[in-house]
Amino acid sequence: MVTDTSRPTELESELRALAGSVPDPELPVVTLEELGVLRAVHVSGPGRVEVELTPTYTGCPAIETMSSDIERILHEHGIPDVSVVTVLSPAWSTDDISAEGRRKLADFGIAPPRPHSTDGPVPLTLAIRCPHCGSTDTELLSRFSSTACKALRRCTACREPFDHFKEL
Repeated sequence: MVTDTSRPTELESELRALAGSVPDPELPVVTLEELGVLRAVHVSGPGRVEVELTPTYTGCPAIETMSSDIERILHEHGIPDVSVVTVLSPAWSTDDISAEGRRKLADFGIAPPRPHSTDGPVPLTLAIRCPHCGSTDTELLSRFSSTACKALRRCTACREPFDHFKEL
């Protein structure tokens, strides 16, 4: 793994934008950049790039697809040697999802995870807002939904079911 912490070059920034534009295979409404799993892109030599990727949880099955999609898009843009490495520290958290990613999840009908701060006391908020009507009168149907990182809920106001991206 490349450990150079200097500022990214213009080429690295361009390659990061390309890698970051790859849609998440399980939530294609958000990109890897918006999801916050793309950690870094380093040019390690002529035509050689290393991409650092953090899974949403250890053992996430989507990491292989993410890696191959990043390799494909960088190959298509003239980078012959692409290495995608999994970085587990620091661990990914739902706080890594960008504001744009949260907005896209809500627009898609998935209640985004609630942001939380590490500063001061932790506020206790139990309500999950319905992405369809905005009501906080919702109920848990299942702790797991189509993926392990989502729960299935239903709004008791509009009666629509929806996924909630769990806070991690």
